[in-house]
Amino acid sequence: MSNASDIAPNLRLPVIGAPLFIISNPKLVMAQCKAGIVGSFPALNARPQSQLDEWLDEITSELDSYNRANPDRPAAPYAVNQIVHRSNDRLEADLETCAKYKVPLVITSLGARVELNEAVHSWGGKTLHDIINVTFARKALEKGADGLIAVCAGAGGHAGVKSPFALIQEIRDFFDGPLALSGSIANGAAVLAAEAMGADFAYIGSAFIATQEARASEDYKQGIVEGSSDDIVYSSLFTGVHGNYLKGSIRSAGLDPDNLPDSDPSAMNFGSDSAKAWKDIWGSGQGIGAVREIAPAAAYIDRLAAEYEAAKRRICG
Repeated sequence: MSNASDIAPNLRLPVIGAPLFIISNPKLVMAQCKAGIVGSFPALNARPQSQLDEWLDEITSELDSYNRANPDRPAAPYAVNQIVHRSNDRLEADLETCAKYKVPLVITSLGARVELNEAVHSWGGKTLHDIINVTFARKALEKGADGLIAVCAGAGGHAGVKSPFALIQEIRDFFDGPLALSGSIANGAAVLAAEAMGADFAYIGSAFIATQEARASEDYKQGIVEGSSDDIVYSSLFTGVHGNYLKGSIRSAGLDPDNLPDSDPSAMNFGSDSAKAWKDIWGSGQGIGAVREIAPAAAYIDRLAAEYEAAKRRICG
């Protein structure tokens, strides 16, 4: 395996909580980190931009206090997701705020830039880049990313179509650094399976929508609990990039989830219109059949840990 512990120390489980647009917030991030997994949020969730400073101050202060009180089991690190696409006019300001707090991990999406990776490295941080194929993986590494997140078929939100078996084995042919796997992971056995395939981390998003700390409506959370892989639609209509969404939210918006037109990728935007789309059209991965209840994030992570250990015993004896 790679030097995964260097990029994410103090983990109870090899899990990264994915940054959930609109939904992730300091309360969820802190609960994830205290429970022993990487917690993360998109910088764009903090609106207006000045709120990002407030959120990072809250997170760093709370986790520092927790670590002083729990020296034998310190919190896992946190991450901030940066959308690198040209429509994100906040990127420079958000990076400056991240530099102020020396954010330990930055997750980059929808574009890779040398100068961004260099900026994060200048304050001692590390970068992980979202990719959906080998071409994008190679480009991200050429531009200085420290690690990769393989976003495979079945992942929530913007997702690829590659089988994790195919993509992970191809990446490991040329890259032995930190690698996370995203796509339908929602229980402890799937976390172990991600490691068995060659990933260092499981990247879990949709299951955290159904946690008490998540900034999602109760209807959205209940939709995750009640849903299964049959309730997921893959479409480019809403943001210009293909993603996975809950059928029920599409119907509620007055659309036919089985007959959606494609969208022009050049129309992709991460301003207020995008936020409205994600508020009304609910992103979700195919793994939600394993989500059984709305629970505190710590309770869900406890369940993951128990399932992970049970899977290891079942396989290894």
